[in-house]
Amino acid sequence: MKVLSDLQRYGLAIISCGVALGLAWPIDAPSSCFLLAVTASSLFGGLGPGLLSVVLSALAFEHFFLWRTFPPAHETATFLRFAVFVIATLLITALMEVKRRVEESRTRAQEALRLAQSDLAHVNRVTTMGELTASLAHEVNQPIAAAVTDANTCLRWLTRDQPDVEEAREAASRVVKDATRAAEIISRVRLTFTKSTPQRELVDVNDVIKEMIVLLRNEASRYSISVRTELSDIPQIMGDRVQLQQVMMNLMLNAIDAMKNVEGTRELVIKTQRQEDEQLLLAVSDTGVGLPPQQADQIFNAFFTTKSHGTGMGLRISRSIVEAHGGRLWAAENSPRGASFYLALPTKLETHE
Repeated sequence: MKVLSDLQRYGLAIISCGVALGLAWPIDAPSSCFLLAVTASSLFGGLGPGLLSVVLSALAFEHFFLWRTFPPAHETATFLRFAVFVIATLLITALMEVKRRVEESRTRAQEALRLAQSDLAHVNRVTTMGELTASLAHEVNQPIAAAVTDANTCLRWLTRDQPDVEEAREAASRVVKDATRAAEIISRVRLTFTKSTPQRELVDVNDVIKEMIVLLRNEASRYSISVRTELSDIPQIMGDRVQLQQVMMNLMLNAIDAMKNVEGTRELVIKTQRQEDEQLLLAVSDTGVGLPPQQADQIFNAFFTTKSHGTGMGLRISRSIVEAHGGRLWAAENSPRGASFYLALPTKLETHE
């Protein structure tokens, strides 16, 4: 709601009292009409306009209605009637002011909570990326090493007695491709470390999944975990790209951590599909140890963790992010082993702030 200027707010009080007088005179119902005027002035104008409407209402009540000859009133009852009216208007003004201040305090508290959640999410991202330093270094080193090899190959083709320009051109093209890949990985890492306010934009969830697979590919290979995707043709959603990357990173790392010590097949499967209720469904499934027995309903609680090195905040933060996007995040057991985490997000542009 647009904040009214002082002139508009006090004008509202004067107009409200004028309308109340016009309505009260023919029906002889001054109390109800003027109380409504005071309520409207206090609610939309604040304390000052509310008090002004009390004064104007009291003057109008006294001048036009207090000594009105019909119905006849006893003098004591007349003053009592006036006193009750003034007290009622002052009480309404005070209550409206208290209500307004409570709402302002609640708004400030909600903003402080939002900032605290944003800071906590940023800390979680930085902590997670710090744990992946070795894997990310290896992931960046691969395209750089390939670029060096291709660059040397290019030089060899050019320094021959009969330079092969076509082969050199192909080697140079591979250098550009490898360097671009390394730059993209570094850009994604830098974006994850960035601390900024949430930015809503159209996001392709399938692209987010592919980006996280690139970042975590070496971590999965380290534990002989195969990653398989079944990505359907889904619409873009309105959301914060970095936050959605954080959710995917948390879910994929949890899956990798659940499988790294199990015997048998280790497979991480990520699926997306469009639902009939204007939502898209994303599933992250693993063949790991599964959900903790008798504690499956607690995994989304803050500080609950089954890891010796865990903070217990990853899933809590992930659920908060998903709910802020108007979606849901839940988990279920797999058969014969493992767990699946399901993420439902609305495909409409409207999302929760």
